[in-house]
Amino acid sequence: MKKVELFYLKNCPYCKQAISWMNELKAEPKYADLQIKMIEESEESVYADAHDYYYVPTFFIDDVKVHEGAATKEQIKEVLNKSL
Repeated sequence: MKKVELFYLKNCPYCKQAISWMNELKAEPKYADLQIKMIEESEESVYADAHDYYYVPTFFIDDVKVHEGAATKEQIKEVLNKSL
């Protein structure tokens, strides 16, 4: 299984929407076993600063940025598919 990380901010409306869609998709059997490490940028700033991104939400798969910024449900699904 690939390492998936999501960088977000707890007060970001785009992050809240992305997390909601991610959780909805993870309810599907296809994605149920995916482990996604969630990194709250302001609480883990040293770790977040070590990664190359500017906007949240941002997804990394195996340390490669695959999505940055506001996302649609379809884009979240693409990220999950890449992580399988």
